[in-house]
Amino acid sequence: MKKGLWVALASILILSAGFVAAAEKKTGMAKMPGHMVYAPADIKWTDAPPILPAGAKAAVLEGDPSKGGYFAMRLKVPDGYKIMPHWHPNVERVTVISGTAYIGEGDKFDESKWHEMPSGTYSTMRPHMHHFAWTKGETELQITTLGPWKLVYVNPKDDPSKMAKK
Repeated sequence: MKKGLWVALASILILSAGFVAAAEKKTGMAKMPGHMVYAPADIKWTDAPPILPAGAKAAVLEGDPSKGGYFAMRLKVPDGYKIMPHWHPNVERVTVISGTAYIGEGDKFDESKWHEMPSGTYSTMRPHMHHFAWTKGETELQITTLGPWKLVYVNPKDDPSKMAKK
């Protein structure tokens, strides 16, 4: 009986290890270093993707927003920065690191319909929620979600990446 119990336990451990390895491969965790620390001075800022209005800087801390799987990205935007109504295909999770962000829900940019998000605020939005945002003061945000990250403007004319091509 003891031998059968050990065989069953060993089988469970082997199967569990296989499931963990498959999950790590699917989410990109298998390629992760054991431990990373990003002090503010270590963060490498570049121009944000063209899907965002000009003036924003971005820094990818973990993962790859263009691929499937978890990622963490920071955005640094100037005072008065506006993102017109849009939505994302995946849940969006935003933490305000510094400054103040305002978010409104709907298809039209309306500063009277907002939630103030001062430094330290965390927000989560379901997929396909139509929303818009603007900032007061230079503001730094952290987005953590699953990729691929996509931003779809409610009005295609608001898409800065399309404006730049004209």
